[in-house]
Amino acid sequence: MKLFKPTLVALALFAVVGCNEKAVEEVKAPVLDTEVQKQAYGLGASIGMYMQRNLEEHDKLGLTLDKELIVRGFVDSIDGKSVIEKEEIQALLMNLDTSMKEKQQAAAIAASESSLADGAKFLEDNAKKEGVTVTESGIQYEVLTAAEGDTPLATDTVKVHYKGTFLNGETFDSSYKRGEPAVFPLNRVIKGWTEGVQLMPVGAKYKFTIPSDLAYGPNGNPPSIPGNSVLQFEIELLEIQKAEEAPKADEHAAH
Repeated sequence: MKLFKPTLVALALFAVVGCNEKAVEEVKAPVLDTEVQKQAYGLGASIGMYMQRNLEEHDKLGLTLDKELIVRGFVDSIDGKSVIEKEEIQALLMNLDTSMKEKQQAAAIAASESSLADGAKFLEDNAKKEGVTVTESGIQYEVLTAAEGDTPLATDTVKVHYKGTFLNGETFDSSYKRGEPAVFPLNRVIKGWTEGVQLMPVGAKYKFTIPSDLAYGPNGNPPSIPGNSVLQFEIELLEIQKAEEAPKADEHAAH
């Protein structure tokens, strides 16, 4: 049996259950006495939660969809009374998908250009702060906790705790939140990490500000990191494991 694309089914079902708040308030509570009834409701609720995010994304890009028409199309189709033929529906949805992708690309380009300008200004100002050292490549770092001892080579594997933030302070990744350190070969992560962590003795904690060209560059790391993002990391070096001892790279490391 050929199924509709999940996004289309989800769009219709979400509209049915959520487009008219007043109507929803007047509907009696669902009967959920059996496991099958709960499964059916759970499926609809899951689709609704997904489509709420989907429709919000459409709204942000200026592609607001008329929910009443979505409901009408859904019900008409169930009753076999759709006023648009299947072939035309497919073409319309392909056009909607194309428009969505074009607007997403335009938004990504705008965000990338903004990040480039904001990042350059931040790096310029941050380099002037007391306690900030700038490497030849452009990495900026502060020593939060000093230590003495061995420093890793690029070929070593390291165990670290870290927190990654955008320039506005928003955290996008954190081993602390996951509750366990990250372990990874130092030459398999972003260039800023490979160079910066080699400066750290075991037991030290540094704060790095990494230019975008030493992080994820103009393409970023979708969907979490926009292009041209200057990133900041607080890194605590816990252990060095020499190359011959290296385990498999940790999947959460900043690669």
